[in-house]
Amino acid sequence: MHSESTSERIPGRAWTVRILGHSDRTVSVTCSTDRCRMPPRSKDLTTQRTFAARHAAAHAKAATVRPNAWCHCGSQRCGTHPDAKAHCAGAVVLILRHDPTLGRVWSVEEVCETCAPLIPHATVLARAARPARTGARPAAQATQVPSPSRPGIAGGFSAAPAAGDAPPVPSARRTPRNPRRRRPRQGR
Repeated sequence: MHSESTSERIPGRAWTVRILGHSDRTVSVTCSTDRCRMPPRSKDLTTQRTFAARHAAAHAKAATVRPNAWCHCGSQRCGTHPDAKAHCAGAVVLILRHDPTLGRVWSVEEVCETCAPLIPHATVLARAARPARTGARPAAQATQVPSPSRPGIAGGFSAAPAAGDAPPVPSARRTPRNPRRRRPRQGR
């Protein structure tokens, strides 16, 4: 039996949803998760594109960002941002990557805070919760993507976020510290 420790690093997850064109002028939607059910081929590209976008959003909504995950981008040798070299570091975030000019691939990935801004067409959807500190007041909770609460569509995911389903924005305010004046050191 395997128990997952919060300090043990685990591979970052990624889900990829694609629209594929076929020679008979139909399109189909595929998902990197085998258990997801996809609609049949169709000549209606708009409907398939809408389904693909909603399906990627549903994966993002169902996922909880794991604070002990490795950067998925880093595990791929940072191939999504080859022109900007960086070392993976920082907390784990969940991103949605979609190039609107191509419009055929959506990727939801767990990556580090360093890689996230370097990845073209990426939007940060959620941040991992920071572990609670012992002996100190609890850290502010980061935004988590809630699990779906509405009935599902084909593939087991909710169709689309409702107008009021935007993730909560953290309202943690930091009060500025009063700077302490340091006394100049006197020579010995």
